Amino acid sequence: MRKFLMLLMLAGALIGANVGTALAQDASAPSAASAPAASDTSSSTPASAPASANTAMASSAEAASDAAPAALTEPTMVDSSKISSGDTAWMLTSVALVLFMTIPGLALFYAGMVRKKNMLATVIQSFAICCLVTILWTVVGYSIAFTPGGSFIGGFSRVFLHGMAYIKGDKATTLTVSHLATTIPESVYFSFQLTFAIITPALITGAFADRMKFSAMLVFMTLWSLIVYSPIAHMVWEPTGWLASAGVLDFAGGTVVHINAGIAGLMCCLVLGKRVGYGREVMAPHNLVLSLIGASMLWVGWFGFNAGSAVAADGRAGSAMLTTQIATAFAAFGWMFAEWINKGKPSVLGIISGAVAGLVAVTPASGFVGVTGAVAIGIVAGVVCFWSATWLKHKFGYDDSLDAFGVHGMGGIIGALLTGVFAVKDIGGFDGSVFVQAKGVIITLVYSGVVSFVLLKVIDMVMGLRVTEEQEREGLDVTLHGEHVE
Repeated sequence: MRKFLMLLMLAGALIGANVGTALAQDASAPSAASAPAASDTSSSTPASAPASANTAMASSAEAASDAAPAALTEPTMVDSSKISSGDTAWMLTSVALVLFMTIPGLALFYAGMVRKKNMLATVIQSFAICCLVTILWTVVGYSIAFTPGGSFIGGFSRVFLHGMAYIKGDKATTLTVSHLATTIPESVYFSFQLTFAIITPALITGAFADRMKFSAMLVFMTLWSLIVYSPIAHMVWEPTGWLASAGVLDFAGGTVVHINAGIAGLMCCLVLGKRVGYGREVMAPHNLVLSLIGASMLWVGWFGFNAGSAVAADGRAGSAMLTTQIATAFAAFGWMFAEWINKGKPSVLGIISGAVAGLVAVTPASGFVGVTGAVAIGIVAGVVCFWSATWLKHKFGYDDSLDAFGVHGMGGIIGALLTGVFAVKDIGGFDGSVFVQAKGVIITLVYSGVVSFVLLKVIDMVMGLRVTEEQEREGLDVTLHGEHVE
């Protein structure tokens, strides 16, 4: 583990130098995304086209300017007639579906897998993170993630949602739209991205279940959401972001959500250490019925996660929904049969863990691949995540309580890399590149891993991360919250 951490720190220093260079360039030269929308051209001529071709097309481009307005490069006020009621209805539904994934989906999935004495301490983490991140996202998180700025971080034009408006006039109604979702109100896009920002840190809690202080968890999640999640979301999903500019494909959050949360979870395991009695005492899930219900809620909610990332009620949303369902089913059976062969029996925990692994792995690929890609991603994710959650964890000796890294970290890596293999240009508009995808994976692993490690160490020095051995043995429900489940 020491060699692994040293390697992470070294890679972090190298990436930090690149980030510093990118920030310096952003400071010395105006960003293309910060230019007024009126300065963009509506011509489809590539930027590398000869000047003579541009000159010859100038008059026709001017004549067509009213029919083809310039693409937006920043949140803008528009007339309500520009809003699609169909897209808005689907995105409102997606917001509810993705929020449903965290509360109650993830809360129940995790709660059933811990020991009974820690059940309430587990569900309150998901619920509290939902409240905490909503506040952070409103204050500054959304602004630094999804407004134009530099290649590493966005701007501050939406701090406290300043400028986000809905104005109902006597003759006309106007409202703001994001440049990333021009057919729905910006308030709906804000809410949709908020649900992603909520579930990502909530996933991390599975790695340190049974042993972190509630107060330390709140501090860590506050800092992590602002310093890690928002910058990575900006780099991957803002068009001028570092990884987006490099061509990294992530349709719905393989890097931003799952690799990001998975590696942060692994850092939590390493810094906190193993649970008291780990490897010597029985720590079996206390209620797998709750976990199966939670996993089922995750599966249903994931259609909002993946199909909703089309940000439209269109064919691509339908394609993403199809690939999500197919990959999940194949992954569930992949894990189940791998476990059946290895241990002699298929288990409830195995099949639901495999389903979640499939959901994770298809996430970055769902809007870029077809049925063949979905099948391959599902099978590979089910088998490899089973191996990661069993053999790999025991080989390296870290205590990933609920396999946050084994399922989300590894599943995200598999999905991101296989997106480069199976991306179909006719579906997503892009050819895949394993090399480019690997760049996104490595940068996310190193940045999130190093920053998470540093944050955990600082918090541990200032206030302590872990409950006492006596508290851990008695159970966190009673010792941290004064409650228990009968």
